[in-house]
Amino acid sequence: MRAKILLLEDDVTLNETISEFLQEQDFEVVSVYDGNEASEIIYEKGFDLFLLDGNVPHLNGFELLKQKRKEGVTTPAIYITSLNSMDALEDGYESGCDDYIRKPFALKELLFRMQSILKRNFFHESNAKIAITKNIHYDTESNLLFVDGNEQSLSTKEALLLKLFLQHRDEVLTHEVIYNTLWEYEETPSESALRTYIKNLRKILSKEMIVSIKKLGYRFSTK
Repeated sequence: MRAKILLLEDDVTLNETISEFLQEQDFEVVSVYDGNEASEIIYEKGFDLFLLDGNVPHLNGFELLKQKRKEGVTTPAIYITSLNSMDALEDGYESGCDDYIRKPFALKELLFRMQSILKRNFFHESNAKIAITKNIHYDTESNLLFVDGNEQSLSTKEALLLKLFLQHRDEVLTHEVIYNTLWEYEETPSESALRTYIKNLRKILSKEMIVSIKKLGYRFSTK
C-alpha cells in the first residue's frame, strides 16, 4: 500500500515535477493548486503526508494548516516555500508543520525529509520492519505484513486498518476514527465490513491483539 501525499503547489511546472518524481518513488500523489481546493480534498480524503506551499491563492499554506490542526487533523506536513525570513520560519512551525524546506531544493532532499517524517508515524523506529511478535513483522516502507517471512494478503482497507492500529497501539480507536480513515468521503462506511476486516486481521495476528470496546471501538495491543 503506497503512502498517499497531498501536494499543494500553485506553480504548475514545479507541481508536475514533484508529482512525477514522487510517483516514480512509488508514492500516490494528489496535486492541488490553491488552498481552498486543498481544504476541501483534505476533508474528503485521508493522507499520510501534506506538502504545502506557503504562498498559494485564496488560502495560503500556513492558514490552511492552522485551520486543519484546529479541526483535529494530525497528518504530518512539510512546507515547501520561497519565503526565507525567520518570521516565515516561525510562522510555519507555529502553524503546526513538521518540517520546512526552502526553494529551490533538490528532489532527493525532499524525499529524505518525507521518509524521515513518515517513519516517525511508527514511534521513531530506526528499523523499517516493526516486530509485532517474534514471527510477525510490519514493513513501514512497503506497508506489507509478513508472518515467518511470508507476505500476507490484505485488502486495501485491511492494510489501512492495521497501519492505523500500529500507529496507535494501546489506544482506544473509536468507530468514527476508523471509518474516517478507511472510507473516503464519497464512500459509505459499513459496520459489517469493518467487522470482517477485524476478523481477517485477527486470523493472522490473534484475537487477543484486537480488543473490542463495547459501543466505542477497538484497541490494538501486543502486551
